Amino acid sequence: MSKKLHLVSLGCTKNLVDSEVMLGRLREYEITDDNKEADVIIVNTCGFIDAAKEESINTVLNLHDERKKESILVMSGCLSERYKEELQADLPEVDIFTGVGDYEKIDALIATKQSSFSPEVYLATETSGRVVTGSNYHAYIKIAEGCNQACAFCAIPSFKGKLHSRSLASIQKEVEHLVAEGFYDFSFISQDSSSYGRDIGMKDGLYALVKSIEKIEGVRLARILYLYPSTTTFELIDAIADSEVFQTYYDMPIQHIDDRMLKVMKRGFGEKKTRELLEHMKLKPGAFIRTSVIAGHPGETEESFEKLCTFMEEFGFDRFNTFTYSNEETTAAYTLEQIPDEIKEEQAAILGEIAECSTLASLQKMVGQTVELVIDGESEEHELLLSARPLQWAVDIDGEILINDTSDLPIEYGKVYEANVTELVGDQLLATLVKQV
Repeated sequence: MSKKLHLVSLGCTKNLVDSEVMLGRLREYEITDDNKEADVIIVNTCGFIDAAKEESINTVLNLHDERKKESILVMSGCLSERYKEELQADLPEVDIFTGVGDYEKIDALIATKQSSFSPEVYLATETSGRVVTGSNYHAYIKIAEGCNQACAFCAIPSFKGKLHSRSLASIQKEVEHLVAEGFYDFSFISQDSSSYGRDIGMKDGLYALVKSIEKIEGVRLARILYLYPSTTTFELIDAIADSEVFQTYYDMPIQHIDDRMLKVMKRGFGEKKTRELLEHMKLKPGAFIRTSVIAGHPGETEESFEKLCTFMEEFGFDRFNTFTYSNEETTAAYTLEQIPDEIKEEQAAILGEIAECSTLASLQKMVGQTVELVIDGESEEHELLLSARPLQWAVDIDGEILINDTSDLPIEYGKVYEANVTELVGDQLLATLVKQV
């Protein structure tokens, strides 16, 4: 009887790629959703902010409480790396600890029941043998690890290190391999994607990547996540908009718009350039613009917060997320005078309401349009509805369109269809299928 594996991947999609590498190393195990029957349980943790840390610890402890006797519990990833000494001392429930450098060694660690923390951060390549999860047509491609930025609120460089880019050839080979397996939709990710290649002598690395991926036969769709304002150029914005493969999709976290706050945050750029970049994106036909902002960062004044709110209301982002400031040791903002929690929460709630209105306005614009979308499966809303995603939207984060009329077309999950968007009900778009594309 085969041994069973239960894996929980927390945090970002970059973490997911590393989890998929571990699955590739443990192919002899049968994957199970039932943690109680698993022989090996792996929690790939996130250590970015307080909420993520709490989720990671609680997940580990809950899985320990329910696991069967003689099973092996593994704690890997960012939280494990960041607090390796403390966690090993405080969590006797965990059998194996490993950080962000040993994903390809997970099979050996389990076989020997040894913990390991390699000094180098792991970066998946075309030879990693990962098992792509969650889709039969879409895959994330990690193009770099680490970050050279020095944002006052972010601890990632302290445990992920400096920017480390993959070669363009390595990325090309991985995409070609996945295309051969039937994948046609790709999201390119890293901590700071617009800095890709700068550490290996590529002046315009992301521009070169766009041009390179366009030439790979079988790549139908692509998008880039996590641009950084000070390393995003007008030429890159133009290249994405002009591409027949890359969607006119811009995901650029701005964190704030007030000049003084951007300086406090050590973002390396100011309001003027931020506005210029965003306006240049907005000029592109059909552009979809996503961002994120921080509520309650040290130094925030009532005036700067009102300025941020006004900008977020007026610009018209298609989507934006709000993160409540988390005070992280090893960051420049850690020793600054902190804003009371109740004010941070109040600011986050205000920005959250603006985000809801912004999203609804973006969705309303789609009513009456004909769009191409991919059908992912039955909707969780109702078994008679189908869940679909417009080709431009990013997987998992931008939402879904519900198909309530298939026009009696044969349905194949993972295939592209043309559909008419008929109405917006609450915050949910409904559509009718027209034809398979």
